[in-house]
Amino acid sequence: MTSAAVLPSTPAVPTVLSALRSPRLLTREVLAGVVTALALIPEAISFSIVAGVDPAVGLFSSFVIAVVIAFVGGRPAMVSAAAGSVALVIAPMVRDHGIEYLVPTIVLGGVFQLVLGFMGVSRLMRFIPRSVNVAFVNALAILIFTAQLPNLFGRDVPAIVWPLTALGIAIIVFFPFVTKAVPAPLIAVVVVTVITLVAGLDVPTVGDKGSLPDSLPGFSGIQVPLDLDTLGIIAPYAFGMAIVGLIETLLTAQLVDAITDTGSSKWRESWGQGVANVVSAFFGGTGGCAMIGQTVINVKTAGARTRISTFVAGVAVLVLTVSLRDVVAEIPMAALTAVMIMVCVATFDWHSIRPNTLRRMPLGETVIMIITVVVVVFTDNLATGVLVGVVLAALVFARRVSHVVDVERTVQSGAASGAGPGATPGADPGAASVVRYRVRGALFFASSSDLVTRFSYPEDRLAGTVRVEIDMSEAHIWDASTVAALDAVELRYRQHGIEVEVLNLNTGSIRLHSRLSGHLG
Repeated sequence: MTSAAVLPSTPAVPTVLSALRSPRLLTREVLAGVVTALALIPEAISFSIVAGVDPAVGLFSSFVIAVVIAFVGGRPAMVSAAAGSVALVIAPMVRDHGIEYLVPTIVLGGVFQLVLGFMGVSRLMRFIPRSVNVAFVNALAILIFTAQLPNLFGRDVPAIVWPLTALGIAIIVFFPFVTKAVPAPLIAVVVVTVITLVAGLDVPTVGDKGSLPDSLPGFSGIQVPLDLDTLGIIAPYAFGMAIVGLIETLLTAQLVDAITDTGSSKWRESWGQGVANVVSAFFGGTGGCAMIGQTVINVKTAGARTRISTFVAGVAVLVLTVSLRDVVAEIPMAALTAVMIMVCVATFDWHSIRPNTLRRMPLGETVIMIITVVVVVFTDNLATGVLVGVVLAALVFARRVSHVVDVERTVQSGAASGAGPGATPGADPGAASVVRYRVRGALFFASSSDLVTRFSYPEDRLAGTVRVEIDMSEAHIWDASTVAALDAVELRYRQHGIEVEVLNLNTGSIRLHSRLSGHLG
């Protein structure tokens, strides 16, 4: 009797319950959350300044969003907080209309995410091509970088800011070679802050940009009239925030899936982001989404795998900033500028602009990537750039596919046979009575107009053809344009007394053809 082979067991994916039962796992998750919070605080403050709000707003947002998403999110161990992509979308609104419109904008953006999430928008991510995803990331890095320029070249910025920023960048680059146990951005912030305090340097600080939290966040209501005028102001920004936040969140979730070799619920994560943003808004915070850098630190560097780490990261942000409020206020803007510049460097996909990559990439995809980045930079709107990129990608794809359709002509009765739109050279046209055209490819609006010209109407008429058979066994009808094209082919033949029969349609094509044929003229 042969014994069954014993397969090696796959290690179970840690859950919240298993982590709570295991001191070792629980310690790992808690420490990962604290380390992630230390890396999150500098960026949360920086993104608040980018958005044009007090640092307290971004820190409150990071606390609320991280804690809420730890319960309702669909990707365990992914970190969501006040993010640069969302800050860039709402910054023009705060600048042009005032801070009082922030809460309703974030609430509406969260509602949009809830609706889009329940509608299954996460499944539409597969329709965003890689060239647009790369352009989104690169444009995000460029916008974050340009937002730092006033901190370096502003009217009242002292020259000492430049060497301090350079020092911060150097620490972030080289400190990981010493140890990765402590986030390099945190070390850069501490070192630059100590230098400015010890040397008594007069440089812009975080405290100059606004207030910092001194207690738990309180409930904040909507302070503007809820009418159509307000809706007209906030709706474009809210929708842009919803789209940009979902794109970055779902891209980050895919990254974590790959790192951990586990799946996640993109549907739950989508509407969960909406819940987190609505709650954040009513506690006086700004909007946010998943943060790629902090998530990588949490999952890859610190080894977190459960929601506990995300929850701890949010709580730690609030505890550290409230307890160290006076210290955080003394952080020089030069230190945060260094952090943000390195965030840009890490975010930008440098591989995408290497000469070897550009030479190997199809020209159409390279053009899409460049145009998407240009649109984002000039409109200062990530959502607009992504929309333009997707439309361009669809047009390029349609153009490519439209040239894949092939039509082969064969004479069934008689000696003549051939391929293509014309008869085979040397054929006897007079012998033809039944001609078959075999159509191959995907037939839709971009290829259907070309389909009409691929039939040899005069030759079939002069050959005395009595019937034309159109074999569709290797083709598929996708839209009404193709049905109209086939109707046009039949009409041209029947005007000369030639019968036309469409054969071997698949089930989907039969359904569309039978419903529309003869009703589009």
